[in-house]
Amino acid sequence: MSHALKLSGLEPLNIDDNSLFVNVGERTNVTGSKAFARLILAGNYTEALAVARSQVESGAQIIDINMDEAMLDSKAAMVTFLNLVATEPDIARVPIMIDSSKWEVIEAGLKCVQGKPVVNSISLKEGEEPFFRQAKLLRRYGAAVIVMAFDEKGQADTFERKIEICKRSYDLLTQKIGFPPEDIIFDPNIFAIATGIEEHNNYAVDFINATRWIKENLPYAKISGGVSNVSFSFRGNEPVREAIHTVFLYHTIKAGMTMGIVNAGQLGVYDELNPELRELVEDVVLNRRPDAGDRLVTFAENFKGQGKTREEDNAWRDEPVEKRLEHALVRGITNYIVEDTEEARQKAARPIEVIEGPLMAGMNVVGDLFGAGKMFLPQVVKSARVMKQAVAHLIPYIEEEKAKSGEAGKAKGKIVIATVKGDVHDIGKNIVAVVLQCNNFDVVNMGVMVPCAQILATAKEEKADIIGLSGLITPSLEEMAFVAKEMEREGFTVPLLIGGATTSRTHTAVKVEPNYSGPTIWVADASRAVGVCSNLLSDSLRDDYVASVKADYEKIRVQYKNKKGQGPRHSIAEARKHGLKTDWLTYTPPTPTFIGRKVFHDYPLADLVPFIDWTPFFQTWELAGRYPAILTDEVVGEAASNLWKDAQAMLKRIVEEKWLGANGVIGLFPANSVNGGDDIEIYTDESRSNVAMTFHNLRQQMVKPDDKFNWCLGDFIAPKDSGVKDYIGAFAVTAGIGIDERVAAYEAKHDDYNSILLKALADRFAEAFAEHMHWRVRREFWGYATAETLSSEELIDEKYQGIRPAPGYPACPDHTEKGPLFELLNASEDAGIILTESYAMLPTAAVSGFYFSHPRSLYFATSKVDRDQVEDYARRKGWELPEAERWLAPVLNYDPA
Repeated sequence: MSHALKLSGLEPLNIDDNSLFVNVGERTNVTGSKAFARLILAGNYTEALAVARSQVESGAQIIDINMDEAMLDSKAAMVTFLNLVATEPDIARVPIMIDSSKWEVIEAGLKCVQGKPVVNSISLKEGEEPFFRQAKLLRRYGAAVIVMAFDEKGQADTFERKIEICKRSYDLLTQKIGFPPEDIIFDPNIFAIATGIEEHNNYAVDFINATRWIKENLPYAKISGGVSNVSFSFRGNEPVREAIHTVFLYHTIKAGMTMGIVNAGQLGVYDELNPELRELVEDVVLNRRPDAGDRLVTFAENFKGQGKTREEDNAWRDEPVEKRLEHALVRGITNYIVEDTEEARQKAARPIEVIEGPLMAGMNVVGDLFGAGKMFLPQVVKSARVMKQAVAHLIPYIEEEKAKSGEAGKAKGKIVIATVKGDVHDIGKNIVAVVLQCNNFDVVNMGVMVPCAQILATAKEEKADIIGLSGLITPSLEEMAFVAKEMEREGFTVPLLIGGATTSRTHTAVKVEPNYSGPTIWVADASRAVGVCSNLLSDSLRDDYVASVKADYEKIRVQYKNKKGQGPRHSIAEARKHGLKTDWLTYTPPTPTFIGRKVFHDYPLADLVPFIDWTPFFQTWELAGRYPAILTDEVVGEAASNLWKDAQAMLKRIVEEKWLGANGVIGLFPANSVNGGDDIEIYTDESRSNVAMTFHNLRQQMVKPDDKFNWCLGDFIAPKDSGVKDYIGAFAVTAGIGIDERVAAYEAKHDDYNSILLKALADRFAEAFAEHMHWRVRREFWGYATAETLSSEELIDEKYQGIRPAPGYPACPDHTEKGPLFELLNASEDAGIILTESYAMLPTAAVSGFYFSHPRSLYFATSKVDRDQVEDYARRKGWELPEAERWLAPVLNYDPA
């Protein structure tokens, strides 16, 4: 049973012993922030929301909201503010801490807050009866609670009183009313130090010691506190207060403090504090010498007013507005884009002229630099973010003018683009859409898993000039061919673009273009999209371009038809004879440490970071090169380094603020090969009497030299008739829990760059999760490589024993095997991963497959298979032949009848 503290806003926040310190934003508290109090008293809730937003953007994972002000209707203010917060996804994504000394205000807040909040606070101040009544109500509302170290005698100010009250409160809550211990958060009281009063000198030490005691003696309870209280004696001297907060948190977190109410944007880094200041602050916090307070006061005078500052070269701000817009677009700077766009609008006769003039001039510079290889995709996407924010500012003025005159500026053309039915992958498609928009094409991005009928209906409704289809998994190839047939049937004539990782020029020429009489073009990557679309929509270039592509595709089809194939082929029966032969009398398969499944929820992201393979991350952005050498590459090094810097900054926030959730399930099961060694029976237990799943596989059929094998995954598992007990593993992991809301928030801000960056990092985390769990399986759960000590580079290069092939990849190209795999693991329920009708996984940042331990197991490509094997495979799967041919279409060595 999990004993994590589980909170949520729009996104979950799970806090356990492995979690990093949780920042609770303090600035939305009328008793602690004069600026916030002024806004609330004036009824300026819009600006008050901005305070909350800044807290979240600065790193607060929970925001504390307090409306206890004498001149305020606290209940009404709490309800109003919480209802407004609920309409702001970038604020509401984090859990709320409802903070009040008035129970009616707390209960009013509980009735309108979404997710699972924290209530701050209850205590034994008025005795046990109201304490029990409030705690029972909190259980009904489903809230966690902060319990103050406060009883009928008063606030606890010594170590002994702190632990006495916390122990009593814990026992009453857990033993009398069954309050979940993980939902109890103690606040042992943080008081000001260095006040000049000797009795106060040990307050920080008492808090630290009480924190350690609670951690060790009150199971699963958490510890919080109002951090800013500790530095109250130095109010007005922000640098010293920041140093005190930093040092205090350094020691309390080590002692076990879970969270703290603190201004997340005003914390320092312990190791980066001025060494002399840090030493003096440590003397005060840890009460190491009687004159510590006086010495810090004397030293503090030298630090007044030296808060954090940022230096920025703003010389370009003196340029004319047109040059400023160009600079912002080329450099990807959004800081001033709205005010500069407005200045340009004031100068222009019509708002559309700002787009057609300075903005497009700037984007033309971006396009020229991109085309010349002097800018790269990450920089272009940043430029698009600037462009989108500028256009968003102008749209209301353009619409107003359009309503009056009936006309507005004209784009180069309208393109409807979609990821086809059953497929959920969209990073590449979104990059293409951004690049096209940068070049003044009107793009209607329909998203993922879009049915054919919806694509075509939208194309008609939007009067699209071009339709673009994208997909990553192999079943999408068949769906694209189907869309082409439907376009022909419905009388379309507009160009059809085909793109995605599994598509190719040959596939487009052979399988898609023959179904549609209109132009059908394969687009290799985002850098080609603008040129292709420009050619297709140019009156002078279109006909020659289309004719040349058609001639090229006809040549490809002729070559494909006349190709000699892959050389001599074995029948499937003969190929089995040439499979890997293991002497099962001398080889004993390793036995796992357990049989069955293990489920992992909210896996620590920090544990996955060392397992990230960064090379594919750069490939996502069309930057070629192997990490880390790519960072110093003569051509793409600068762009790669800037992208890397942005990625590391976001990575840090993902980990520290738990932007993403990582769930996974693994299983280890008895198994044996059957059906000539091609399929694998997976059993529920060691009796091997109940088959949980039959994993169907294909075998290579090409004729090879005598010392080469016709590989099949079944070769790596002992045959059933051998009597040898063998085993197989299975897994499904994701690092995409909670990503959709964050992506939507970025897209709402017209921030494609960070949206794509987040998706790319989520993919890396998912692959790292798969690598990390395989590492644990080898060393711990299966335990056949307990002494393995490979470096990160060796792990990436797969220097370990065993493999983890995934359905849909070359060694097992049938995506449908994911269906029984997910049933075996109960992956949808336990890991939160679902399969589409084409067996794509949602969230898209997900990986699934099987574990093999055989010392000779390796990755291979099944390559093309002949009809006799497909017929045999269909029989074993219980399919009709056409069904097998549909799912295996990419690997067929023949044209189906």
